[in-house]
Amino acid sequence: MVYYIKTLFLVLMLMGVTASAHAQAVPAYNAETLMKRVANGGDTLFVINFWATWCGPCIRELPEFQKLADRYEGKAVKILLVSLDFKNDYPEKIEKFIAKKKLAHEVLWLNETNANEFIPKIENEWQGSIPATLLLSPSKNYRRFYEGMVKSEQLSVLIDKQITSRY
Repeated sequence: MVYYIKTLFLVLMLMGVTASAHAQAVPAYNAETLMKRVANGGDTLFVINFWATWCGPCIRELPEFQKLADRYEGKAVKILLVSLDFKNDYPEKIEKFIAKKKLAHEVLWLNETNANEFIPKIENEWQGSIPATLLLSPSKNYRRFYEGMVKSEQLSVLIDKQITSRY
């Protein structure tokens, strides 16, 4: 019986280590750093989604980005999920949410709280609601912004045009 308990304890410990090894760390970015990263992305088309763990429409929309990732695997398309969660939710609540939902995309946390300051650095048309999605390809001077929920089919039409177009 003691052997069984020790073995069970060891297995559970290893499972915990394995689970934490697969957890995605969420880096904190400010708007300026985020936009510089995208600007230096070469020929990559960025699909940047602004969302939060407390936003029902955002959560319902997340599977659309997995569809895009599956469709454009191996192509110069990068999906970034930018969390607008509150400071006290970073990083623990966000990382738990990512693990629970098994999000495979890169997740960043926007560490700015004053929307009047960070929104103009990202998109002047943005009224501040989420979800919001920005398609951006600096090398092709392409920019398209959507406020509200989007469908993968809607974005695929635009992405296809960008990844097949010539300069």
